[in-house]
Amino acid sequence: MLNSQASAAGDAGTLRVCADPNNLPFSNRAGEGFENKLAELVASSLGKNVSYTWWAQRRGFVRHTLKAGDCDLVMGVPAHYDLVETTQPYYRSTYVFVSQTARHLQLDAIDDPQLRTFRIGVHLIGDGGNNTPPAHALGQLGIVERVRGYMVYGDYRERNPPARLIEAVENGEIDVAAAWGPLAGYAAKQSRVPLTVTPIVGGERFAPQQFQFDIAMGVRKGDHALHDQLNDFITRNGAEINALLAEYGVPLAQDRLSSINGDRQ
Repeated sequence: MLNSQASAAGDAGTLRVCADPNNLPFSNRAGEGFENKLAELVASSLGKNVSYTWWAQRRGFVRHTLKAGDCDLVMGVPAHYDLVETTQPYYRSTYVFVSQTARHLQLDAIDDPQLRTFRIGVHLIGDGGNNTPPAHALGQLGIVERVRGYMVYGDYRERNPPARLIEAVENGEIDVAAAWGPLAGYAAKQSRVPLTVTPIVGGERFAPQQFQFDIAMGVRKGDHALHDQLNDFITRNGAEINALLAEYGVPLAQDRLSSINGDRQ
């Protein structure tokens, strides 16, 4: 991918962000994602402007961006992600089921017997068994014959490749999708067909698979100054962050961290 708009290292007036140019609701080159909006809020609080290094967010993303020194901040990574130095989490979301509202499926448990009768869509990440928690859980349950996989990276020539999974629910290609909450919630808000988004429950029995994740910002290891500035921003702006997430339909796990509300643990 083309590295564009990246400022020179050491430009104190610029917040250099590593981002995917084609991955709504998170980010895109037009600045329409919630991570784009959040980057603008962070930059404003620091008295800086935002610049981007664009790279598809898949294997090698951190190596080609943050570790290469072309940018300094990744807006959304799992908390404690070992390739970067992570801030405190600023939201916690969950995997969800997505179905057409008109179907009234009444589905929330990953081990619900109804799933054996549905056409189910899941995201596939790649080889090596590195697939999403719902895909692993359905496999352990022996629910495989009616499961259809959609590559999370998809065809990068298309707009927002991961959205093909949710579109398959819209057009009736599948009955239900098991998807990451931020993608599903945003897609449901944009859908021409009313969709129901329901947090998946019952995932505990499939440990160590997790269905909920804390999401933080990530900086280059050793960049303690920016790390501390970001933590201060998150602590002071929890309400504004939550409002932004709600605008994009991001489902927040009910047991989300109290630090989002300014009560640090």
